[in-house]
Amino acid sequence: MGKKSKNNNNTWAEAKKRCRLNQDDIQMAKELGMKPKSLIKNIPAPNQQWKAPVKVWVRDLYEEKFGKVINSNRKTISPQKEKQFEKTNDILDEDLPF
Repeated sequence: MGKKSKNNNNTWAEAKKRCRLNQDDIQMAKELGMKPKSLIKNIPAPNQQWKAPVKVWVRDLYEEKFGKVINSNRKTISPQKEKQFEKTNDILDEDLPF
């Protein structure tokens, strides 16, 4: 059973590399019930310009099914930084003597 798990991780790692996916995309594909082999098979060939990249395809399917896309890479701004940005914007909005 341990070998199967290790082999499964290798196939997901290969799909991640060949399809240029990040961890969120892999999670979405797993939740959609996809296998790594199906992702690799759906990589568009050079003569298939009409076909979306696997990353876009997975995100579109996930959004269609669940109504939103997983995105854990968002960075939040601390309240101090937000105030600092507001001050900078206020200074930039003032009329300068030029």
